[in-house]
Amino acid sequence: MAHDQAHGHVSNTKRIWMVFALLSVVTTVEVYLGIIRPDFLYMNNFLSMNLLNWVFIILTLYKAYYIVWAFMHMEGEKSSLRWSVVATVIFLALYLLFILLVEADYVFEVFKNSTIKWNF
Repeated sequence: MAHDQAHGHVSNTKRIWMVFALLSVVTTVEVYLGIIRPDFLYMNNFLSMNLLNWVFIILTLYKAYYIVWAFMHMEGEKSSLRWSVVATVIFLALYLLFILLVEADYVFEVFKNSTIKWNF
């Protein structure tokens, strides 16, 4: 039997170019900030890390989220599935960031306040 409604082919060319443009702009901003390293971001610290690194982490997480949103077609899914995927990734990323910051701060304090010399 034939279907009553005809399903036409929908071109996603415009959407692909929009995703490409957005990800390119965010990557260009990251590279630009990495090259010029502005003092107001590089010299100010927040939670034992300079603000420039926080900007890089936030922009990278944004790109990862948008890639999942666009290329894994999460925008068409139910909100419960979206939140189960996104909440898991956010939790794991924050947990990894917490572990890295705590351990790095501990190692820095050990080398700073002890007789062990920096070998690297």
